[in-house]
Amino acid sequence: MSKIGFIWVGKLKESFSQDGCALYWKKISRFFQLEESVIKDAPGKLPPAEKNKVEGERILAKVKPGDVLILLDEFGERLTSRSLAAKLKQWTDAPNQRPVFVIGGPFGLSDDVKAAARHTIRLSDMTLPHELARLLLLEQLYRAGTIHKNMPYHHD
Repeated sequence: MSKIGFIWVGKLKESFSQDGCALYWKKISRFFQLEESVIKDAPGKLPPAEKNKVEGERILAKVKPGDVLILLDEFGERLTSRSLAAKLKQWTDAPNQRPVFVIGGPFGLSDDVKAAARHTIRLSDMTLPHELARLLLLEQLYRAGTIHKNMPYHHD
């Protein structure tokens, strides 16, 4: 079974995102072996640039050899569900590597994390709260899995 990793900043606080993420996590687990690392938010008293730096160091400390970082960012590449499914297939079929999706905190990601990434994608042209972005990403990865398996979930 192919592996997918996730590195998130911050715990889910809202019940709708906890429930939705749990639902899609369970569904995606039918297709992929999943692993997540939750990074603690930087202290609230820090200015945004310092928060990004601290969180960025914590993110990079979780990266393993063979991990291919895929950042979620409003300025990333625009993908359709089908094109994400195709890219996911490439990433999961490549030997000795694991795609790892990264969602930062409220102030985004540090320049060091951005430099370490191989890909940057967007879920929307609009800025999304990171809890909602996490839920949308999981739904889209489930959708990608159903596209790979020709299951009746995605309709063109």
